[in-house]
Amino acid sequence: MRILWLSHLVPYPPKGGVLQRSYHLLRELARCNEIDLMAFIQRDLFVQRFASVEQGLQEAQAALSEFCRNVAFFPIPSERHRYTKHALALASLATPIPYTVNWLRSASFRDAMHAHAARSYDAIHVDTISLAPYVDALPPLPRVLDHHNIESHMMTRRARVDRNWLKKAYFLQEGVKLRNYERLVGPRFNLHITCSELDSERLRGVSADLRVEEIPNGVDVDYFRPRGGEEIRHRLIFAGSMGWYPNRDAMTYFAEVVWPRLKAVIPDVSMDVVGEGPSDSLLALSKRDENFHVHGFVDDVRPYLERAAVYVCPISDGGGTKLKVLDAFAMAKPMVAHPVACEGIDAREGRHVLFAKTHEEWVSHICALFANDDLRRKLGQAARELVLSQYSYGAIGKKLQQLYGGLAPVSQ
Repeated sequence: MRILWLSHLVPYPPKGGVLQRSYHLLRELARCNEIDLMAFIQRDLFVQRFASVEQGLQEAQAALSEFCRNVAFFPIPSERHRYTKHALALASLATPIPYTVNWLRSASFRDAMHAHAARSYDAIHVDTISLAPYVDALPPLPRVLDHHNIESHMMTRRARVDRNWLKKAYFLQEGVKLRNYERLVGPRFNLHITCSELDSERLRGVSADLRVEEIPNGVDVDYFRPRGGEEIRHRLIFAGSMGWYPNRDAMTYFAEVVWPRLKAVIPDVSMDVVGEGPSDSLLALSKRDENFHVHGFVDDVRPYLERAAVYVCPISDGGGTKLKVLDAFAMAKPMVAHPVACEGIDAREGRHVLFAKTHEEWVSHICALFANDDLRRKLGQAARELVLSQYSYGAIGKKLQQLYGGLAPVSQ
């Protein structure tokens, strides 16, 4: 098939979160199909990964061109100046279209879509609902919309938990607009793919008549695997970009609430926090406490995962499924997590993971794992087996190919 793939980001390098999912699904689909990629440049994703944005784009162009027929990148007009995004967020209050959609409006991208309309495609893949307006430039053909999260649900959840009443009000109205927009544009696509059955239920709650299929987040089980490295006693780890608010809030909670209580029980406990854009408060804690290590972005997270005795994931917000959880499972790491962190993953309490909501539970479960080698080994092995059976990209890619093979044209 000849497929046009629209992306809200350059899906490279495949290290963490949405980059990892987009890159691997794109590569799997390209094994048996010809794909043209049009992607927006989110400059912040390149800043800490490369010496310059230009170098990152050059490497991405070369890497993605290995399996894509054509690759084109586009700047985001709303990110051209420092305060443009803030101005757009305020302006979006006066429109029925949510900021999440207005953010990616681009004349150059629209013009390129009109140029692509003259080409013959068998299907179009839209990698986020923010890009839905652009599909109208194309002739009738099968359309697939990928939901990394159910955006309306994620925004309303964020409104519930945020303590700032101005932000709470903004997120709430954005969530309402997103729900209305999802209901409006959903029927324009003849297939919706989500990360989990839970997200499929949430999407059907918005519009019951949509065709929805699950393509779960996955993990490269050959890259992420136990390698027999030495484990450091009483060492914890969390890995994730601190620019993403659920990760940032999770580690702020852990550092401020759980960490001092845990140290009171286990004085030699140590922690690795890995991920770009660590907050000032985390950096300050790392300077005060020699056992609390903040590393920022690293090119290879596996050595840090390998030496940790326990992975902690205190994420209690956001949507979709957490690739960091699957990465840790693939490395056979025993995990203590908030239940939200494992949403959409078939992880069972006591078999694959221990769940914690209160600081008492966090301290109790971590101490129990530190004290019990057999329990750590049992959880880690079960987690690795779960990933091998359900979340390898090879199996996920086959299902994605089958779904595309069964597509039929959309009526206009």
